Amino acid sequence: MSVSGYAVLAEGVVKRYREKGGGEKRALDGFDLAVRPGSVHGLLGPNGAGKTTAVRVLATLLRFDGGRAEVAGLDVGREARRVRGRIGLTGQYAAVDEVLTGRQNLEMFGRLFHLGGRRARQRAGELLERFDLVEAADRGAGEYSGGMRRRLDLAASMVLSPDVLFLDEPTTGLDPRGRGEVWNAVRALVAGGTTVLLTTQYLDEADRLASHITVIDRGRAIADDTPDGLKNRVGGDRIEVVVADAGDLPDAVRAVERVAAGGLVVTDAAARRAHAQVADRVAALTEVARALQDDGIAVEDIGLRRPSLDDVFLRLTGHGTETTGTETTGTETTGTETTGTETHDDASEAAA
Repeated sequence: MSVSGYAVLAEGVVKRYREKGGGEKRALDGFDLAVRPGSVHGLLGPNGAGKTTAVRVLATLLRFDGGRAEVAGLDVGREARRVRGRIGLTGQYAAVDEVLTGRQNLEMFGRLFHLGGRRARQRAGELLERFDLVEAADRGAGEYSGGMRRRLDLAASMVLSPDVLFLDEPTTGLDPRGRGEVWNAVRALVAGGTTVLLTTQYLDEADRLASHITVIDRGRAIADDTPDGLKNRVGGDRIEVVVADAGDLPDAVRAVERVAAGGLVVTDAAARRAHAQVADRVAALTEVARALQDDGIAVEDIGLRRPSLDDVFLRLTGHGTETTGTETTGTETTGTETTGTETHDDASEAAA
């Protein structure tokens, strides 16, 4: 653990790429991040925002050009080899050998990590049990469902019991059942003390798993808070009424005005809808429902709504998470040293 008390810390991190036309692109432009130990921390942003670049820098796969970063109390720039011994990394697609069985995959990873034959077999058995793969242990991984392959991939990343696990869009392409299986596995890891940094474009995933979220856009962190804290930035609870008859909308507006914070009611005539922010959600719902009933107004829908992380994205970035951006692939530069052509795939962070 860092003296700062954080499992992952980034301060003013810069990562530059040389564009094909000769210009410079900053994938990270003064990026800051602080992740508390034993938590799931979400890193959210639209396509091309710098999420995958940030993970690769912190996981020592890319050198950075400025700022400082620590993982598990170790300096990423100066102690990269030691950092690699304390982390696990799972990318956007399961990196398992589909010809080998689940057990053989894990034993292979154990040997690659120099555990020795006996310890590799022992560790494989422990992980198969931990990730609920015992029954499928001796089946070829190619026969696994998407969710099972991702769990096997997670198990492989845990062979060395890392302090910090980086998950880069771990449920991309999975069906709801597969996503649920991965979520349960992640929760179990955190319950066991692992710190997880999760990048995702599924906002419900971040909402369900992360206790803290950093929003990144154009290579910089533009917000950092709990999911509820971020939602409160775009306003609190609101009451929403949809009337059955468009002619009753003015009466519904008057009923909602009585409970609206600041008296502001937003209407959508085409949808026959009126809504407003409220301070006391339960009292507001009760009062509006009673007023509409007393006036004999037929209601198609009435309820309390909370802001979503989609609303947060729209407010903070000016666009949602489904924006399809592209970042120019270029030549990586580290200071004045050119190290060759680097494929930069933040642009391929496409939402499923």
